Amino acid sequence: MQNAKANTATATAQVTAIENLIAGLQVQVQETRAAAEKSASELEVAQQEFDDATRRAKDIQAQADASKATADAATKQAGQLAAQLYRTGGTDLSVNLFLEGEGDGADADLLLAKLGNMSKLVERSSDVYESAQSATNNAQSLGDQAKVAQAERETLRVAAEAALATAQAAAEAAANALADSEAKSVELEQQLKFMRDAQATTTAGYEAGVAERARIEAARVAAAEEAVRVAAAAAAAARAGSGGSGGSGGSGGSVSMTGWAVPAGGRITGGYGPRAVICNGGDCSGSFHYATDLGTGCGAPIYAAHAGVVTWAGRLGTYGNFVKISHGDNVSTGYAHIRNGGYNVSVGQSVSAGQVIASSGDTGAANGCHLHFEVWIGGNRINPVPFMADRGASLG
Repeated sequence: MQNAKANTATATAQVTAIENLIAGLQVQVQETRAAAEKSASELEVAQQEFDDATRRAKDIQAQADASKATADAATKQAGQLAAQLYRTGGTDLSVNLFLEGEGDGADADLLLAKLGNMSKLVERSSDVYESAQSATNNAQSLGDQAKVAQAERETLRVAAEAALATAQAAAEAAANALADSEAKSVELEQQLKFMRDAQATTTAGYEAGVAERARIEAARVAAAEEAVRVAAAAAAAARAGSGGSGGSGGSGGSVSMTGWAVPAGGRITGGYGPRAVICNGGDCSGSFHYATDLGTGCGAPIYAAHAGVVTWAGRLGTYGNFVKISHGDNVSTGYAHIRNGGYNVSVGQSVSAGQVIASSGDTGAANGCHLHFEVWIGGNRINPVPFMADRGASLG
C-alpha cells in the first residue's frame, strides 16, 4: 500500500485491477440469479404438467371402470338368456314349441306367437353377446390408456423433483455468490479508497458503516421478534376469546387444538379448480387453480399453517415471491405472491404454527394483494379447504 502511494503508476494499475474485479463479481451475481430464475420456471412447468397428468389418469380410469361395469352387465344378461334356452329342453326350441301345439288346430295362433317370441329371443341373444364383447374390448383399451397415463405421471413426477433440486441448488449458489461478492466489494472499495490516500477518512467511514450495519441488523431482529410476539399475543387472545375451541373460524394465525393455524385473515376470493387464466407483467397462470386464495390486503401478515422447516424462500415463476414449508409425513404448504422485501424467514429455518413468515403482496401472476395458499401431499397439490377444516383451521 505504501509503495503504491509513492508510485502513481503502480497505484493507477492497482486501482484498475480492483475496479475490473468488482465488475466481474457483479456479472457473476447476475448470471447465478438468472440461472436460479430459469430453474424455478422449469420447476413450475413440470409441476403443472404433473398435476394435469394425475387428473387425466383418474378420468381415464373412471371411464375404464364404467366400461367394465357395462361388460359385466351384458355378460350377466347373456348368461340369463342361455339359462332360459336350457330350461326349454336343452335341444331345439322350435321343435319343442311345435310339439306343444300338435293335435290342436285351435292353438295354431298361440304356436305362431311362441315361435315369433323365440326368434326375437335368439336375435336378442346375439345382440347381447356382441354388446358384451364390445364393452369388454373398450374396457381393455381404456385400461391400457390409464396405464400409459400413470407412467406419464410417474415420469413427470421424477422430472418435477429433479427440477426442484436443481432450482434449490441454483438459488443457494446465487445467494452464496451474492453474499461473497457484496462482502468482497465492500473490502475492495475500502482498499481502493485507501490506495487513493484517504486512509483516515476511509477507516472512520468503514467503522461507522460496520456500526450502522450492526444497528440496522439489531433493529431488524428486534422488529422480527416484536412481530412474532404480537402474533403470539393475538393468537393467545383469539384462543381465549373462543373459549379454547379447536377451530380457528378464519382468524389468521390462530392455532387450533390440532396444531394447525389459518395462514392469513380475509375471506376466500378464489377456490381450487378450473379458472380463467390470469396474466400480470408478462406472467400468466395456468387454467387450473391448485390452491385457495385469501383476500388479505397489501402488507397483511402471513402465518405458518403448521410447524415445520422452510424449504423455499425466493422468487418462483408465476408465484412471484414464494415460501414453502415442509411439515413432515409428506405434507407441505406453499405461500405465494409475497410482497418484495416481505420475507421473515429463510431456507432451513424451523418455524412454529401461527408464526409470521411473510407479508402479503401481488408479485407474480396476481391481480391484487392476496395470499395464494397451497397444500401438498407428497408430490400432489390438493384442495386446501377440506384439508384445513379437518384440522380445525377453517379457511372460510
